Amino acid sequence: MTDTAIKLEDGWKQALASEFSSPYMESLKQFLQAEKQAGKVIFPRGAEYFRALDLTRLGEVKVVILGQDPYHGEGQAHGLCFSVQPGVKIPPSLVNIYKEMQADLGIAPARHGFLEHWARQGVLLLNSVLTVERSLAASHQGRGWEKFTDAVIARVNEQPSPAVFMLWGSYAQKKAAFVDQKKHLVLKAPHPSPLSAYNGFFGSRHFSKANEFLEAQGLQPIDWQLPAEV
Repeated sequence: MTDTAIKLEDGWKQALASEFSSPYMESLKQFLQAEKQAGKVIFPRGAEYFRALDLTRLGEVKVVILGQDPYHGEGQAHGLCFSVQPGVKIPPSLVNIYKEMQADLGIAPARHGFLEHWARQGVLLLNSVLTVERSLAASHQGRGWEKFTDAVIARVNEQPSPAVFMLWGSYAQKKAAFVDQKKHLVLKAPHPSPLSAYNGFFGSRHFSKANEFLEAQGLQPIDWQLPAEV
């Protein structure tokens, strides 16, 4: 994975050096290369595998939102969980995130699903698995990405500055179960997918709770209002 790691933001690159030099990451690199040589299309493109880390530097993480896999449809994934590229239809889970944000903060839903505005302010939009084969959900699970993203979460957990962890659904809650709740604010709710959003995601008020915590810590709150145009 060294060739891809070179493109990684320096703070993360240094913090995760031991991961990149580990056997499991070499195995993952070989798997991805073999998949590409076999003619399989992988999302997102290689330069965006670590987009979440490039946009949200380690020492600047204020909020962590965990996803599971990248979107596997054409033109959707670009390295941030729940986010899609400009011009792509907003996925159902993100539609529900916007609904909750409107109920919580009075912010009208954006007409796009491009969330880089959040990432640039310190919202780490991290999927557990960072690649997927086109049209084949969960196709790269169990190949090593989960161990790598566990290390990412651990590095945030170790930072001196407190952060907010928004853990939506049982998968995210289990993955970040080790986070120090004495230092960080851990918010839990059901997943925002149409299958579970009405079971407690709606009404969770995670966006206002996150900002209240950040302000109480003397940190700048997140501007959740997305730009009208991207």
